[in-house]
Formats: sequence, C-alpha cells, structure tokens
Amino acid sequence: MKLITTDEYNHITMQVARPILDKYQRILLGAGRKIHPKYMEKLNELDIRYIFVEDAESWDVSLEEVADMPTWIDAVNEVKEVFESADIKGSLDIRRLSSTISKIEDEIKKRKILIPIPTTALPSTIRRYAHAVNVTMIALMIAKKKKLNGIQTHELAMGCVLHDIGKNFTNIHDDHALFGFDFLRKIREVSVVSAHIAYQHHERFDGQGVPRGLKGKEVHEYAQICGIANLYDNLISVEGTAPHDALEVIMTTSGTIFSQETVQIFVETIPTYYPGTRVELNNKREGIITKINSNLHRPIVRYLDTNEELSLVNETTLLISKVVPNS
Repeated sequence: MKLITTDEYNHITMQVARPILDKYQRILLGAGRKIHPKYMEKLNELDIRYIFVEDAESWDVSLEEVADMPTWIDAVNEVKEVFESADIKGSLDIRRLSSTISKIEDEIKKRKILIPIPTTALPSTIRRYAHAVNVTMIALMIAKKKKLNGIQTHELAMGCVLHDIGKNFTNIHDDHALFGFDFLRKIREVSVVSAHIAYQHHERFDGQGVPRGLKGKEVHEYAQICGIANLYDNLISVEGTAPHDALEVIMTTSGTIFSQETVQIFVETIPTYYPGTRVELNNKREGIITKINSNLHRPIVRYLDTNEELSLVNETTLLISKVVPNS
C-alpha cells in the first residue's frame, strides 16, 4: 500500500487500498476497487487529492505508521460537531472534546511513529476539522518525545484541537487567533495555557508573527509546537508538498519562525520519507520504502529489480538521491 496523489493514479496497475469517503464520511469507493474515469471525475469535483492504493510494487507495504483511518475519521466527526455546535450555542462541549483527545492519545501511546493522513484525502468541506485533528496528533507525538506529563499533554492537545476555532468568527486570517482567544478565555473549562496556544500559534520566534509580534521566549513553548505542527500539515495537505521537502522547509525555519529547540524535536519526531515512497539511491538503483524502524530518516528500502531488502541504517554508504514519481 502507498499514499499517492490522484494525478499519479494508474487505472491499469493500481487499486484502492483504503476506502475513499465523501463529505458525510460515506464510502464512495471501497478497498479493492479500481477507480473508473467517471469516479475520478467525481473525486476531482470533491477536490480529493490523495488516495491510498496498492500495486505490484507496494503489495507488502503495510503503512502501519499511518494514523488508523477509523480512529481518525471518528475524531474528525467529533471535532466537526463540536465546532458546528459552538457556532449555534456560543459554547463548547469540552467533555466531548476531552473524550476525543483521549482517544487520539491512546492512538499515540501505542505507536513509535505516527504519520498523519493528509486532509486532502477528504472532501474540502470537512478538511478544517481534519486539520485540527492532524495538528493535535503531531503535537501529541512531540509531547510524547518531550515526556510531558498528563496535565501538560492535555493542555497542549486542547489548545491544538482548538487552535483555529477563531475561524468560526472571522474570515480574516491575521485576526482568527485573537478571535479564538477572546472566545476561549470566557470558557471556564479551557485552561489559560490552552487558550494561549490558540492565541499564539501564528507568533514567530523572530517577532514577525501575529497578532502581537511576540519574540523569543515570549512565545509559549506549546504555541510553538502547535505552530510547527500547523505548518507541516498545511505543507503536506494544502500545498501538496512531499514529506521530505516539507521537512526541509521546516528546518529552514529554525531561529526565525520557530526556536532551534522546537525544530530539532520536530525533526526527531517526524520521518523524512513515508513507506510506499519510490526512491532512487546514489548507486542509481530504484527501490520502494517498506518500513521505518529505529531511525526516522534511514528507512528500510526494497530494490525493485531484485526484491532485496536492506536497512539504510546499516548501509552507511547508501543515500536516497531523489523521489521517483509513481507511474
């Protein structure tokens, strides 16, 4: 199995590996099906850009590192309903959000690595809520790496899942953090820390952010974590940036948008290449990444011509030269 863009889909060699859903989370196409050109037109209408497929190259790639689809979809639904209810009632169902966060935490606890599903695997109408879930998942992986305690982890997760709640009240990008903070600080069950994560997630370490232009240590550590998770998910989902390129972008932000410490721990949390990625090594041979083991940035690769599998951790002279587009 591998994750590809819809543009890379080959009707002859590929079939759907995970269900494709519509905006109501109903199954449009189930696993094992091929995508007829008419169905592909429908996916394009829904602006679905990523799909999970299987072909002869990726038959043995489990993608066990990728977030569990049912858990992810359930969390997206929960966040959607809480956000929509906030529009109507002017309040938040914090108990429900806490329950959702606990389920995400359980997913994180049982994994060494977790790769978020791009929000563009879903129709555009529900991506906002999937984005909130993805940012929370990434932040919780960082919290696990930092060994934050239960209270700290919950405050971070609550702030992350609500980081864009201000978009309920304004369409002006630079204002949504302020609107979100004004809303959250009136809710007794939301901690000051969680509210400030939403308030500060677009602040920059160099003082060039919004809404207040905070600088350096004035920006809360958890807001930096939320901000870097937010940027990464936007890169892979909205911009369609390949994961290895997205990680490069993140590294260029060290000391400007984010502190060096925040960038360093992010790099230690998120893998460079996802399993299923077709690559060319510096020996000019092509392979497919099958698994990530002890080193996030030195995966296991299987040669396409011989099916020989090797770990780049042990093959110190081999480097990934480039990613090869699916054909």
